[in-house]
Formats: sequence, C-alpha cells, structure tokens
Amino acid sequence: TPLYVVNHGETGPIRCNRCKAYMCPFMQFIEGGRRYQCGFCNCINDVPPFFFQHLDHIGRRVDHYERPELSLGSYEYVATLDYCRNNKPPKPPAYIFMIDVSYRNINSGLVKLICDELKTLLDKLPREEQEESSAIRVGFVTYNKVLHFFNVKSSLAQPQMMVVSDVGEVFVPLLDGFLVNFQESRSVVINLLDQIPEMFADTNESETVFAPVIQAGMEALKAAECAGKLFIFHSSLPTAEAPGKLRNRDDKKLLNTDKEKTLFQPQVNSYEALSRDCVANGCCVNLFLFPNQYVDVASMGLITMYTGGTLYKYNNFQLDADSTQFLSDLRKDIEKKTGFDAIMRVRTSTGFRATDFFGAIYMNNTTDVEMAAVDCDKAVTVEFKHDDKLNEDSGALIQCAVLYTSISGQRRLRIHNIGLNCSSQLADVYKTCETDALINFFAKSAFKAVLSQPLKTVREILVNQTAHMLACYRKNCASPSAVSQLILPDAMKVLPVYMNCLLKSCVLVGRPEIPTDERAYHRQLVMSMGVADTQLFFYPQLLPIHSLDLKSDAIPAAVRCSEERLSEGGAFLLANGLSMFLWLGVSAPPELIQGLFNVPSFAHISAEATSLPDLDNPFSKKLKSILEHIQSQKPYTMKLIIVKQREQPEMLFRQFLVEDKSIYGGASYVDFLCCVHKEICQLLS
Repeated sequence: TPLYVVNHGETGPIRCNRCKAYMCPFMQFIEGGRRYQCGFCNCINDVPPFFFQHLDHIGRRVDHYERPELSLGSYEYVATLDYCRNNKPPKPPAYIFMIDVSYRNINSGLVKLICDELKTLLDKLPREEQEESSAIRVGFVTYNKVLHFFNVKSSLAQPQMMVVSDVGEVFVPLLDGFLVNFQESRSVVINLLDQIPEMFADTNESETVFAPVIQAGMEALKAAECAGKLFIFHSSLPTAEAPGKLRNRDDKKLLNTDKEKTLFQPQVNSYEALSRDCVANGCCVNLFLFPNQYVDVASMGLITMYTGGTLYKYNNFQLDADSTQFLSDLRKDIEKKTGFDAIMRVRTSTGFRATDFFGAIYMNNTTDVEMAAVDCDKAVTVEFKHDDKLNEDSGALIQCAVLYTSISGQRRLRIHNIGLNCSSQLADVYKTCETDALINFFAKSAFKAVLSQPLKTVREILVNQTAHMLACYRKNCASPSAVSQLILPDAMKVLPVYMNCLLKSCVLVGRPEIPTDERAYHRQLVMSMGVADTQLFFYPQLLPIHSLDLKSDAIPAAVRCSEERLSEGGAFLLANGLSMFLWLGVSAPPELIQGLFNVPSFAHISAEATSLPDLDNPFSKKLKSILEHIQSQKPYTMKLIIVKQREQPEMLFRQFLVEDKSIYGGASYVDFLCCVHKEICQLLS
C-alpha cells in the first residue's frame, strides 16, 4: 500500500528549529498544544498557527489519529521549492537506452533481442497510481568506437542519426527530439528499433568506448534539466582510445598477497570523478554486461555502485539459453518503483549517532547519503556508535528522511521513524539480537574493507569479532558451566554458520579458479542488498521436492545445506537469489522424472535444459509455482541449472552446500565451530 502523503502547501514540512528533525510521533506537545518538545534534541519549538490543535486529557492532540505524521512510523511529505535543485520544480525523469553495437553483440543476436523487447517494454514504463500514462521520457544511443544519437521527434517520418566521433570531449548533438514521450513518438521509435539491427548488420568494429557513453548520457540529462537512468548494454573491455580506456590487468599472481586488494579497486581514477558528476546531476547508471572474458567489473561497475544503479552480468551469453533470464531482469528493472536524485539524512536522539553507511550510495561528507536513484531492491545499512548515556525511559530514537523526485516529477520527502528500547542489562541485548541483520552488516563492512586491507586480515577480524561476541555472552550472561562446553545465546545460534558462509564467499577467498570479475561482481551486489537477500545469498535454501504434498499449498520445509541431506532417491531445489539448481539423485523415482521432464528415466534427462517443460500434471504445476514464488521475492532472475548426480555440473552445485568443507579450502561448519570455540577459550582464560 502506498504511504500517506502529507501536504502543508507553501509552508512545507514542520521541522525542529535546532536539529531539523521532521514532525513525527516522537514530538511531545506542551502548553495546551501551543509548543512542542523535540524528541531528538529536546529543543522547545512553537507550533505554527495553521497546525495548532487542542490536547486531550492525557496531553495528546485531539487530531492525533487523523494525522499520519503524528500517528504513523512512515509517511511522506510533499516538498516545497526550497527542497528542489535551483529552487525550481523538477521535471519528470528520463530513461536513456545505450546499446553497444560492436561486432560481437550484433553477431550474437543480442542487439536485435534488445530492440525487439523495447518495442513492448516502453508501454510499461512506471507511472503514478492515478496517472493514465508514464511521464518518463526516453532517448536512444548506439555506440562502438563512436556514439550515434537518434532524433525521434514525433513530427519526423524517419528517425535521424547524428554521429559524435570526438569521444575525448563528448557533447550532445541535439536537444530537441532526443528525449521524447514514447506515446507521442511511438511510430518513429518503433521504426528506429526495427532499423538498428540492420543499420549495423555488416559491422566489423570490435573495439568499444565506455566512459564517454556515460558522459554523453549524463550531459543529455543535464541539458534537459532532469534526473534519470541510463540503461547500458555492453559486452567487452573498453580498449578504444578514449577517456576511461581499460587494459586487461587480471593477475593471478596477486592472489593472497598484500596487493590483492588492487583487483577490487578501479584501475583508473577517471571513473570516480565521473561517478561524482553523475550523482551531482541525478544520473543513475544501470549496466547490463555480456562478457565472454575479463571486463574489469571493479572499474566498470563503480559508477553503477555510486549512482544507486544495478549491475547485471551474463557470462558467455547465448541467445537461446540466456534470453529468458536477461529479458526478465530488464522488464523488472524498467518497471521498478524508483526515486530519483535522492539524498538521505539519518537523525538520532542523544547518546548515539550514525557513523558509517554501506550501500549503492555516494557520500561527499559524513552525513549526506546521496543516491542518483534508489529503488525498492536497494538497502542502505547504517552503523551507529553509542557514545553517551542512553535513557531507559525514552529509548533510542531514529529518524531517516529521504528527499527524492518521484516517477511523475514531484519532489517528496519519505520519513521513517523508529524507537528502540534501551537496557542496562547485557542479557537483554543478546536476547533480542537480530542475527540476520548482523550478518548483513558484517558482510558489507568486510566487503568494504577488502579495498584497503589484505584479505587475510579481513578474515581474521571476522573470526575475532565472532569469538568476542560469544565470549562476552559466556562471561557476563550464561550460567556457569564446564569450559569445554560451547555456549551460544538463543538468538545467535546460527551466527557461526552464517559467519562461516561469509568467510567462504568467493570475495574473501582468493583462488586462481575463481574469476576476478566474479568476485568483484559479488562484492558489488552484496553492498546494496537488504537483510533477507544477504541471508539467502550466504546460506541458500535447499528444498526436498520429492516429498511435495500435492494436496496442500505449502512449500516443503527447507533442509540444511549439506551433502549428507541429499539422497540418491530424491530431488532437491537449491536457490540463493542469483543461482538456482535442480539436483536429481541417480535413483530418483521414474514417476517424478516423467512428471517433470516428460522422459522415462534419469538417463534420458538433458542437463542442457535451463527450464522445465510446460506439462499439464499436478507435480509439474506445483514445482513451477514454487519456482515462481521463490523468484518473485528476489530482485535478480535466477537461471535454472539442472544437475544430475555424479555428473560434471555437480562440482558447481557442491559449492553451495555451505555447511560442508569447500573444494576451495573453506572450513566445514563443524570445523569452524571448533575454531571459534578455541578462540573463545583463549579469550576467557
């Protein structure tokens, strides 16, 4: 359900004079309702005359339940011109589609696939609930070593192409006719999308540029005075002479040395500067990568990360095997609920403060979290420091305010308020600890640390912190027992298993078999994940599907991710938010195989398939509905991989059985528990 929107007209939101917190349920009205005391800084403020209301017998305003900002945790304010760029109302955002038309992309059929899909997708651009059509304007650019801009003005019979060959100083060759309303320019745009694959059909240009493409998109948004998103479809390392040119620097000799961290850093500084400009102009970059070799994700993905965009990667893209996954990602992304040109501020009551922020964000100073765009799948993790006395009666208050431009071009403030209990008893803290949120935080802080510290140090710190948390519990909260016993607080029973999964993730384990790009990609994805997403990513869901109850709607209970849970006569589904596997035991029942694959036996199953056939039987329908359910809750589309027991792809599947010893040398859960226990004993002795 959409949030309530509060509109105070010209006066704008009511804020505390001292700390600038917004009116919320934590403000205490006094003096018959004429003044209020701020819950964050205790400053006493006058209530503006238009907002005055009498208090009832318990000192609460009579209109308490009629005003979202007094009675709800989350709501929105309509912002006034003071909250807009240059004090002018914003224009609706724009989406610019930028397609790499180099030889490989034309040859693989990718360019045609994108153009065909856009013809139907542009009808589904996001719009406000009450609006007939989307206010988002669209523009189109193709590129290889040079850039081609297209004029798709509705009055033209044919689209017009303009070439920018000076990639060192990119400019936008046209203003009028570049960004258009799709409904008005429909015939010209469809015409263009039909022509692009033919226009470049005979190309043999294999070199590409990359930074100038982003620069051009940003300049176009800047000239149009609006925020927006660039959708870039790119496939190779940008080696052409141009700003942001990259070389192949993938060096396995750096693994497990102090220089390994450089593999996660961008190889040239220009990408950081370009990111800063993009954020300043509200330009978000979404990058769809189709690599078949090293493309330096650490450099190319940086702008996506800093601008609140999303990075998608399809290795060795094959039209027939991978189109479904890519198109599903593209559709989801275009239809996503998004806020543009956003800035976030977190305020707290006295005694603690926000000190660090992790996510797809950019920070120019220590308090303002800037996001060229923010969507429903991005999460910002905030670390707070407790640096003064907290009050058990009033608790700890947090207000998070996000100023953004909506899809229709309205400037809004989204406010979230939360009050947390404070306790002087350590046992209470352990009792109410949220392990899944802790893991999200530890993953993000470790993945941030790999940029500046050796991986060995980062891993040691994680083990150390785990041991410290548990030793502190044992020393101060647990009832006395033999030293040889490992004691875990109830709410943290699964902390060691998740921590071990984090330590075994490919980002923190440098092995020559794991591609550098894959590590940089995972690092970037995790940095913007929410709690539920990191939970599944580090500890996948494993479902026994041979025991499906066809009569009920329930999904079978998940089992632990370990090889000993698999059975030769079973079939299991494993999902972690990026990958999905259907594992089949050698003696899986023939009726199950017939029901799912329409073939008589295990031997007849093709492991090449990336989806299940559409069959009209209860078993197939039930499994399909489970697949859809798991998929619907996750931002990335998972490609299904079919794994037959004792065949080659099983090696890949085994890496996801996270409780077992990893083939890359990561500890099993039991071994890790012993290691943590030893550390705890040392700390306590």
